[in-house]
Amino acid sequence: MYYPANFRDFLNKVTETMEQEKEYLCELDRKLGDGDHGVTMSIGWQAIKAELAKQEAIETLDCSKLAILAGKTFLEAVGSSVGPLYATGFLRGAKAIKGKDVLSDADLTAFWLAFMSGVKERGQAEVGDKTMIDTLEPARIALEESFAASGNFEEAFRVAVSAAETGMISTIDLLSKRGRSSRLGDRSLGNQDPGATSAYLILTNFLVSLPESVLD
Repeated sequence: MYYPANFRDFLNKVTETMEQEKEYLCELDRKLGDGDHGVTMSIGWQAIKAELAKQEAIETLDCSKLAILAGKTFLEAVGSSVGPLYATGFLRGAKAIKGKDVLSDADLTAFWLAFMSGVKERGQAEVGDKTMIDTLEPARIALEESFAASGNFEEAFRVAVSAAETGMISTIDLLSKRGRSSRLGDRSLGNQDPGATSAYLILTNFLVSLPESVLD
């Protein structure tokens, strides 16, 4: 089973990782865009961490409310296009698990399927556009198919993260079709997309932060 405390731990772990990988994400973005993706992600996730810390009634927030808090906080903190994308993901995920104090394998699957679908629908990008969708959409498909076959969330999410990594790496050989980097044309080839990379970091952090109650 998955508890609100586990979800808080996940959010804080992502914050730490984004801080550690901030310069790497900026380095990737300097080859394709403004060079500030790492800073943007740091600002958004640090805001989530600060909001979690100052919530006096944090123990009363279930996973759905924590997801809403994360989505709204990220949106308010981040002015770039990535803000609405992750906000939509968190809010869609929150709706999928609304009113549940403890999450089952099926609930966790529903959250992430809704999260990843929400990001894709809001961004209106497709696989092959060299965006975070090249990470998230293969992960969504893998999670849905693997969970349907096994009924085991940890096993299915591990398959999803593997698919996400393959998708992330595939962006190296793609032409950018979205955003500022699309102006580069052939010059966008040979560079890994920073948004696809940060999306992969979020998924991997969820996998490694799963509690024993889910892994057993």
